[in-house]
Amino acid sequence: MTGPIPAPLAFARLTTPDELESLAGWDDLVRAMPRPSPFLLKGWLVEWWRHYLVGGARPAVIVGTRGGRLVAAAPVFVERRRGIRVAGFLGRDESSLADLLVGPGEQSEVPRALLEELRHERFDYAALYGAPRGSFLEQSGRFRVVERAEAPVLDLSEGWDVVYTERTSSKRRSQHRRRLRQLGELGPVEFTTAREPDELERALDVAFALHALRWRGRPDGSTFGTEVGRAFHRAALRRLADADVARILLLPIGGRPAAFHYYLALDGTMFSHRLGFDPALARYSPGLMATLETLAAAADEGLVRVEFLGGTERYKTELADMNEPITHSIGLARTPLGVLGSMSELELIRARRTLKRSERLHRLYLRGSKGHEDAAGISDRAG
Repeated sequence: MTGPIPAPLAFARLTTPDELESLAGWDDLVRAMPRPSPFLLKGWLVEWWRHYLVGGARPAVIVGTRGGRLVAAAPVFVERRRGIRVAGFLGRDESSLADLLVGPGEQSEVPRALLEELRHERFDYAALYGAPRGSFLEQSGRFRVVERAEAPVLDLSEGWDVVYTERTSSKRRSQHRRRLRQLGELGPVEFTTAREPDELERALDVAFALHALRWRGRPDGSTFGTEVGRAFHRAALRRLADADVARILLLPIGGRPAAFHYYLALDGTMFSHRLGFDPALARYSPGLMATLETLAAAADEGLVRVEFLGGTERYKTELADMNEPITHSIGLARTPLGVLGSMSELELIRARRTLKRSERLHRLYLRGSKGHEDAAGISDRAG
């Protein structure tokens, strides 16, 4: 005896952020992901679309419905790079753990149908950054998938005290206590975590100020400190605060901001997004102290997993249980220009990976990095 015949799958294209805003069920698809990403939540993507999708860039967001219910989506946009039309994930480099969104029970044929629908869009090739290994993109066989960033993962289910004791040596813990005492000699040490909308707004202003101090006179490779970036994060943080997803931990010393850790919490997981510190205090490792306190706060809240989302700083590799890399998926070339562009991008990625693996260049970078925290090797870009 056969069951009821399922309703046919229907596809549509979203052309404005307001259409995404009004779409029911989007965040349910995000939460159904094998590795849910807060950077695909509706509030984050709508604000990114409103702030960054300007000029020649255009949306190519495909949604699939069955019987009027949202069951799939491809959160994609198209931009020109050196005259070539390239499709990428909404969120660009901040689309960590991005993938096709596919509802429960729809995994067999829907991802392939989504990609076929996406091929009707006007682009030369797709360069989809941010997917984890085993993504729907990788399973499709339509992409060359290369690892782009290490993504250490920490199991916090046993609690922070147990994890910290098991994963760090007594010498390292003694060093951390010494750094904290040294900071205390400068003034009272406080840790506060902003979670409510008004608190987050004030904490974000502190984070922007510390970021500006940290990178004064030098590019940091992100949009966090730009005018558009500040506007985006203010808007996105308000949206995520309404869903109780956003957090910013601050470390002031005698009332003076010393460090921050901006992170997100979704379905039992902490996602480390960005951190920063006052470079004048770098020798005391305020960024590391803020990060350790952030992990303790996450465990106290009941979060059981930490996604560090990039980088192999010492404190991450010492604490992490595993590395679950973030990938770049190159494929769906539709034109001769797209074939050449995709081949060039793959070669560029390979060249960058070779440079990244050069220990000599890494040491030179650390030696020349102004305000570098050397106690445990800590970077500003958490995710």
